[in-house]
Amino acid sequence: MKIETMPQSAEDSCGSAACSAPSAPATGATLPAGGKLFRIATMDCSAEESEIRRALEPLPGIRSLGFQLGARTLKIDASDEALPLALEAIRKAGFDAKPVQATGAELTDGKGAPADGHTHDGGFSGGISRLVAALALAIAAEAISYFAPETLAWKVAGMAVAAVAIWLAGIDTYKKGMAALFRGKLNINALMAVAVTGAFLIGQWPEAAMVMALYAIAELIEAKAVDRARNSIKGLLDMAPEEALVLSPDGTWVTTPVASVPLEAAVRIKPGERVPLDGVVTKGNGAINQAPITGESIPVDKAPGDPVFAGTINETGELEIRVTAAANNTTLARIIHAVEEAQGTRAPTQRFVDKFAAIYTPVVFAIAVAVAVLAPFLLSLTWQEALYKALVLLVIACPCALVISTPVTVVSGLSAAARRGILIKGGTYLEEARLLKAIALDKTGTITEGRPKLVDWRVWGQADEASSRRAAASLAARSDHPVSKAIAASLEQKVAEVQEFKAIPGRGVQGVVDGQTLLMGNHRLMEENNLSSPELKAELTIHENQGRTVTLLANSKVVLALFAVADTIKETSRKAIADLKVLGVATVMLTGDNSATAKAIASEAGIDDARGDLLPEAKLDAIKDMQKRYGPTGMTGDGINDAPALAQADVGFAMGGAGTDTAMEAADIVIMNDNLERVAETVQLSKRTHAILWQNITLALGIKSVFLVLAVFGTATMWMAVFADMGASLLVVGNGLRLLPRAKNTTPSAKV
Repeated sequence: MKIETMPQSAEDSCGSAACSAPSAPATGATLPAGGKLFRIATMDCSAEESEIRRALEPLPGIRSLGFQLGARTLKIDASDEALPLALEAIRKAGFDAKPVQATGAELTDGKGAPADGHTHDGGFSGGISRLVAALALAIAAEAISYFAPETLAWKVAGMAVAAVAIWLAGIDTYKKGMAALFRGKLNINALMAVAVTGAFLIGQWPEAAMVMALYAIAELIEAKAVDRARNSIKGLLDMAPEEALVLSPDGTWVTTPVASVPLEAAVRIKPGERVPLDGVVTKGNGAINQAPITGESIPVDKAPGDPVFAGTINETGELEIRVTAAANNTTLARIIHAVEEAQGTRAPTQRFVDKFAAIYTPVVFAIAVAVAVLAPFLLSLTWQEALYKALVLLVIACPCALVISTPVTVVSGLSAAARRGILIKGGTYLEEARLLKAIALDKTGTITEGRPKLVDWRVWGQADEASSRRAAASLAARSDHPVSKAIAASLEQKVAEVQEFKAIPGRGVQGVVDGQTLLMGNHRLMEENNLSSPELKAELTIHENQGRTVTLLANSKVVLALFAVADTIKETSRKAIADLKVLGVATVMLTGDNSATAKAIASEAGIDDARGDLLPEAKLDAIKDMQKRYGPTGMTGDGINDAPALAQADVGFAMGGAGTDTAMEAADIVIMNDNLERVAETVQLSKRTHAILWQNITLALGIKSVFLVLAVFGTATMWMAVFADMGASLLVVGNGLRLLPRAKNTTPSAKV
């Protein structure tokens, strides 16, 4: 049977809200295709997924399973006979599966109501009022124990009150705990069920009630804290409006749900409104705030022909756009989809913690059994005291704080990066970026703008400047060569009519302007017409050493003017290179341009090593060489020719704005606004994420260790055990969430 899910640990080490790996709600682009889709409200942890998977795998007739923990959905592809058996198996495992369907960009319960509410085990599925009642009854049980007369009637009354409190707070815990015990699994539900039941049976019924109530309340608080990381991505969905103003066939503008807007439809966007769908501007001019998609803080001017993204804000001017992507396939939807998939993968530290927790829980359970059996002989305790210590150990043994120490931190890092226009395809790459010792950089479109620009021009000899400018602009305007277009755009000259125009392949163009036959092209064209000179060659050498392409204008006798065109460096590239150096990352330029141009651009950008004349295979070999020389190596590029090198690099960065689909598919991280500074920010974010991960692991294990010692040799109570467990969980959640606000202003630094 095929299991359609991201690689995950199958360890049953958790079962509370703390164990969830928070992520975004499903969108239409993320739902698994085929089969029947079900929502399991209490499935938000890899351990819970494992329980369900093991319950379903043995059943005949099940073809595949597709889990989405972030959306808490399961797609079951099974025969008609097997599906009812699968649902019954899920119910017996302690879960409730409800059918849902996708409508546009959200899930509904089949009746049109949203199905994204969070209902978890641990006793708060009935709401806060249910927990308040449970806590009140637990306090009443404590009061009866302390103040009521020592009579059988009062004892029975106190036990009844405690039992009701335990039922209100922990019925879901008991259901799943017993299901786990029947399967021989030791998750938090099983541990709490055993501990509270044991405490009740040995006469500690007030404490059993209070422990279950406090556990449920602490879990609720913890779940709300975890939701902050989840909602950081869920908030992206709210950026796109639900309706759009669409031009109907009869010429009227009609408000239409975005899910129903077809491709190529005309949509009008008023000033102040959010862009409902991806598209291309067809009418109007305006400034678009693209921060939700690219992280850019400054609005970008848009004119006919420019692309716009769903979720961005039209700050000025009315625009009309032609829709280029359906609601479930916009750039915003694909970002959410990619982040969801990233959250489904396990980062290296997370895999380590999962494996450790799988060993840790049975070991502590064994210690608890040993205490119950041996403490009366070794520590001179009564059997009841020994059993109580063992039950306290079981509560402390919950590995939730340890397990949650990684996913919340990783998801916070992924979410923070996404809001900066950095799309990281998995926790693995978020962690590995900190290890980079060198980064290879493509030139065109990565370091430079990727568009040629006229950077210098001058008349040659005794030529007239005005007439030379007019002639050059006129000839350049007739050519479709990128260099000619750059000259025509930069001169901004009213052009003259060109007669007898013709292109000279590989050389330039020729035409008659104002009655004079003129040539405009490269140095080879001048040489072939005997128009070159030593002085001209020397001037050309100066420009070529600066990485410029020179076009010459001449009549039949002499050269009249020269025009130097270059692919200019982006304003952000120099700072980006400096930031990488501060972080201890070496930079190397890899380009297919000639070596002279490569060295000139590299020198201007502050890059020490530049390698030119490289074909895609040569770039691939260069990455391998850098990996041997420096160690872990990244690659940044945007073209099809960069894809092999991006795939070979330890971490590949693709420029998402101007980048090709091939490059973005091969890369591990996509920079949505082509700002090279985001690469340094990613390395810095990776360092901070790794530091917080290990802070959390240390906190979780440290607190557990202290209370385990107190439980065996000291006077730790079940109350203390609950506070140790849930308190540690809340600490690591809060520490992990620190990544969210600070990542907005990440500034590279040598220190973490």
